[in-house]
Parts: sequence; structure tokens; C-alpha cells
Amino acid sequence: MGEESQPPIGWRYCGDQLKLWRQRAGVSREKLAEEAGYGYETIKSMEQGRRRPSLRVLQVADQMCGAGGLLEAAHKYLQPERFVSYAQDFMRQEAEAIAVSSYQPLLIPGLLQTEETMQVLFTGHWPPRDGEETEALVAARLGRQVMLDKQTKVFNFVIGEVALREPLADRASHKRQLLHLGEQSARRNVALQVMPSGSGVHPGLDGSFVLLEMPDHDRLVYEEGQQSGVLYGDPDKVHVVAQRYVMIAQRALSPGESVRFIGKLAEEL
Repeated sequence: MGEESQPPIGWRYCGDQLKLWRQRAGVSREKLAEEAGYGYETIKSMEQGRRRPSLRVLQVADQMCGAGGLLEAAHKYLQPERFVSYAQDFMRQEAEAIAVSSYQPLLIPGLLQTEETMQVLFTGHWPPRDGEETEALVAARLGRQVMLDKQTKVFNFVIGEVALREPLADRASHKRQLLHLGEQSARRNVALQVMPSGSGVHPGLDGSFVLLEMPDHDRLVYEEGQQSGVLYGDPDKVHVVAQRYVMIAQRALSPGESVRFIGKLAEEL
């Protein structure tokens, strides 16, 4: 297992402390599991750092092991990160950028998602997230959307038709998502385009990306994969991606056509 794929170090440290306190007090793992209302394997996973120790387990262990509040106090340091580590640099740069150009062939861009869509996406993550982590991620994404209110910041979105046609959950929530896209496209600083299916070979087939233009007019590109993401500013590489975005936008429907297309899809639901 690579370093980037290991559980958070806070989980591992807290789990190790939980195990050491338990062993020092002569409390068996079975007994702790019984008192806390968890299974043996769940407690084992927490002690090994593979699962985030819950507040309930820390409270029970604190009392059983005579830790004097030291184990329970660890809980506040185990809260989920608002963004995965490899995305944090991108989020900082995105907040500073004067222009954000996003190409997403399979998903609605996060800045344009409804809360319902976020819930479905984060809940469907594998391996599964607990409810607390999901709520933290939803809150963080909603917090990012306030950037759209900054009129001096320009947003360009090209979204693949498949993302607009395929409901992630029920048809009613998908219709609300489509109507939300129509509302957001009415903003003066937002341009939304649809890349129709069956458009043939085009540069967008290589995958999604976000192009950022910074206040000093330097440009950065962010690409995200299954397990990692990369933010880069090499001028030659960025130039190629910028050209690709122009070509993608040229192949997509115009903003006006796109709004009508999305509105028609919503009416069909």
C-alpha cells in the first residue's frame, strides 16, 4: 500500500493509543466491543487505524481504561478533512483565480451541483464513507459555490450530454438538478455549454480537467483521477490544455442552445 493510500495518520495514532490504553488497563478487545456496542472486528479496525475511532468508543474506552479524558479528547482531531489532500492546493488556487474553465464529460461540475446530487455522489463513494464525513464533504462543496457570487470571476463550463441524461438517483431530484443548471446559467459571469453525445473524435475524449487563470494571468491545470489528482503550471502543458478547451467549446452547443437543450430534458422528466 502506497503512502498516499494509507488511512489518515490521525486515525492510526489514535487507534494505537486506544490499543495501548486498553492493554495497559487489562481490558480485552471483546469487552470493549461489548461495552461500546460495536463488533470485535470494528474495534480491531479502529485500533489498527483502518477505521476512524468513534466518539462512543473513545468515551467508553476512556472510562474503562481510566484515561482521564485523554482518549475522548482525541475525537475533535479526527474530524474529516474538508477536501482530500491532493485537492487542497487546487481549491486554494481556484479561490484565487479570475477565470475557471471546466470540462466534465461524465458528471455535473461540483460548483453547479445541487445538495441532493452531492449527497448521492458522496454516499456512493467506495469504500463507503460514514454519515459524518459525507456531511462534512457536502458542506465544503456548498461552501465553494459562493465563488459564483463574485461577479468579477468568470466561469466557463462544458458538460457532457451523458451527465445531463443519466439520473444519479430518482428522476425528481435529477429534474431539480437540471433546473438548477438553468438558473445558474443565467448568471452574467457563468457560461454553460453542452457537449452532445455522438460528436465524434474531439480533444475532450481524453478526460476531464479544470483550467485556471490567475490574477497575474499565469494559468494552471487540474486533472483528477481515481486515486489522485495533479495541479500543474508548466507553460507548454498548460498551453496544450488551453487549446483543447477552445476546441471542445467550439464543438459544444452554444450557451443559448445549451440552456434550451437542458430545459427540454427537464421537461421530459
